[in-house]
Amino acid sequence: MEVNKDTTLSDILKIEGAEKMLSKYQLPCLHCPMAKMEMEKLKIGEVCKMYGIDAKSLLEDLNRIV
Repeated sequence: MEVNKDTTLSDILKIEGAEKMLSKYQLPCLHCPMAKMEMEKLKIGEVCKMYGIDAKSLLEDLNRIV
């Protein structure tokens, strides 16, 4: 599996170590009760854009642990 900007948070969280990596980038969705209901729809590229997270670096790091 390759993680790209259209990969949903629910799919990313199935990867071992992904939650720790997302925390490193201070992704707020991990702790947001509303996001838990939308994990199937939230795409990582959109989330990065909303919160000013460097998507390129995050995707590279996530693909290293896949």
